[in-house]
Amino acid sequence: MLFGRGKKSKAEQPKDDGTEQANAATTRQDAGPVAGGAAKGDFRLSKGPLDASEIDSQDGYVDLGALLIEPSEGLQLRLEVEEATQRVVAVTMDLDGSSLQLQAFAAPRSEGLWDEIREQIGQSVSSQGGEVEEIIGTFGTELIAKLPTESADGGRGFRAARFMGVDGPRWFLRGVIGGNAALDRKAAEGLENLFRKVVVIRGDNPMPPRELLQLKLPKDAVAPGQHGAPHETPELQKPERGPEITQIG
Repeated sequence: MLFGRGKKSKAEQPKDDGTEQANAATTRQDAGPVAGGAAKGDFRLSKGPLDASEIDSQDGYVDLGALLIEPSEGLQLRLEVEEATQRVVAVTMDLDGSSLQLQAFAAPRSEGLWDEIREQIGQSVSSQGGEVEEIIGTFGTELIAKLPTESADGGRGFRAARFMGVDGPRWFLRGVIGGNAALDRKAAEGLENLFRKVVVIRGDNPMPPRELLQLKLPKDAVAPGQHGAPHETPELQKPERGPEITQIG
């Protein structure tokens, strides 16, 4: 598995997807009863992504601070860094030509964030001349967003992104699939499986809703070909620009 850092300017952050301000969120109406024994504020509709309390050990995971990622053959990871602050703001998982961007946020104990954030993503996409479609996906209600594009020869088309949101116990995890897997459900299966296995570490510190949970570069990450690096240790790639889908919503 390869590991790299990508640079992101502040302007490349999500424009207004409901992650900037600690506004009150609406209560989830479509989640139904919380499963017996689930923590208060846990609105997950299926098993995974996981809370740190649901795993026996963190051994074997790639430790990115607020997120633990299970290694997988062919998977490449990129941390996206805000250039102005050098803060890690997202992790992108590249697999088979498609990508899955992850961001985790603090959430209220008694309410989910996804309903409100989903509405704000739709408004943002519409304001950019795009279309948004609400679908029932693997993790509940999801959004397919399409933004118009123009090629160098003047041809018109669109780029698509699939937004997934999961309200866990006191955390919210957003996943954005880009590339062919955004529209092809068969092609998305590998990324969906990786998303399901993500572990969120919320921590016990008080945090306002929508505050970004802190990500970090693994301590044992090494540069490609570095002598003495363990085989299972993720390798560092040359820094790259973050995926364009981060500009949607």
